[in-house]
Amino acid sequence: MQLALAVDGHSMFYVQQKLGWFFDPRRLLEYATSTPGMEVASAFWYTGLKDATDQRPFRDALTSLGFTVRTKPLREFGQDPDQRQYGRANLDVEIAIDLMAVAHRIDEVWLLSGSRDLERLAEVLRIRGLKVVVMSTDGMVPRELRNAADRFVDLASLRPQLEKSESAPQPILSRT
Repeated sequence: MQLALAVDGHSMFYVQQKLGWFFDPRRLLEYATSTPGMEVASAFWYTGLKDATDQRPFRDALTSLGFTVRTKPLREFGQDPDQRQYGRANLDVEIAIDLMAVAHRIDEVWLLSGSRDLERLAEVLRIRGLKVVVMSTDGMVPRELRNAADRFVDLASLRPQLEKSESAPQPILSRT
């Protein structure tokens, strides 16, 4: 079975804030291949950038793990009552193009997003015979996207498999 992963970085940032923990992209790939016979054929990560150097170490790490990283400049719009500017980089079209481009060589798609705009993409991928799994968390994904998928997985249930763990620094010298 060939799998494609599509991670909407913007959406997942807010999901992880709601959950109170961050998932490790390396552990996501390991989890994806933990089912016998499952191979990751394509892995995409989509994110908006404030400038060309924004998130550079993180993006480099994703690339070294095997993700294709797609970026777009953040566009500022509106202000909230506290006068803060909001930025957004809508990458839904890029997600749709990439998944349609690889659809002929995969069997399953894991879509880590909560974007209502991806509902039609999920429907079309299913029409093409692919299994579509939407991964997010309750309250962060619209009913329409959940209904368009074959299955919904709440990331909260995968905390033991996916949570990023910061290894505690080991002392160089031990005192006895």
